[in-house]
Amino acid sequence: MTARDLSRAHIESFLEMMSAERGAAVNTLQSYERDLLDAHAFLSRRGVSMSRAASADITAYLAGLAAEGFKASSQARRLSALRQFFKFLYAEGLREDDPTGIVDSPKKGRALPKIMSVDEVTRLLSLAEQEAAQPGPEQLARARMLALLELLYATGMRVSELVSLPARVQETDERFLMIRGKGNKERMVPLSRSAIAALKAYAGLKTAANLPAENPWLFPAASKQGFLPRQVFARDLKDLAIRAGLTPSKISPHVMRHAFASHLLQNGADLRVVQELLGHSDISTTQIYTHVLDERLRELVETHHPLAKQAKTRD
Repeated sequence: MTARDLSRAHIESFLEMMSAERGAAVNTLQSYERDLLDAHAFLSRRGVSMSRAASADITAYLAGLAAEGFKASSQARRLSALRQFFKFLYAEGLREDDPTGIVDSPKKGRALPKIMSVDEVTRLLSLAEQEAAQPGPEQLARARMLALLELLYATGMRVSELVSLPARVQETDERFLMIRGKGNKERMVPLSRSAIAALKAYAGLKTAANLPAENPWLFPAASKQGFLPRQVFARDLKDLAIRAGLTPSKISPHVMRHAFASHLLQNGADLRVVQELLGHSDISTTQIYTHVLDERLRELVETHHPLAKQAKTRD
């Protein structure tokens, strides 16, 4: 039996073990088979069998995948299949080592957060303001939505912090708000004039509606916690986005928080200040927004710079 045939036989034995001993699903077995046969084909072109492949061969295979444009997640999946396969060969006494043992997993790039443009935020707030001004049985709910949005965009609060604000907040005339965040840590955030105005309008409608005074929450609701569930706010926000002509799948309370941070940095705010406002314990968490701005600047140049346009024309 040739080395090529032997390698294929080893792969078949491995798949039989995964099916019989570990009960792997058909889709899983098919995925393992595709990945291992692909690695087998690569190594064969290098004149190396699977049973004799060294760490350098595995690294070369991963580098080849990267050069072909495979994402880090896809490379990591192929490496995982190889790790399982070589552990099997070692356990069966078919190899004396595992060449994947010292191979580092491909580093996955950190996903950039979704953000909204200033225009999109403005459209949402403008529509919420228009609807809150319309009298009728739903005016209190619409005023609540405006207050939620104004507070969220003014402060960048986490949605859990926003919906659980205490009722005493509606009585403030101060330009700053104390928020209790993760780890019971407190931080101070500034309020915009429009946020304060929306709060007062909402408070006035609550008073007129004669809601139970004993409820301690700013946004009371008939829920287990006693305040507005964040899922309800997220649903209502998507409905508002649809009415504003925006793509609802791209809009959420968390995306509004991202918009708050990225718009501040876009207008020259210090990264440390944004870190404090967001309540991040580690500045590396906040730095992701600088990557968002870098990406947007790159897209802006590629879209509008004359030389970039000329290059696209030549292509």
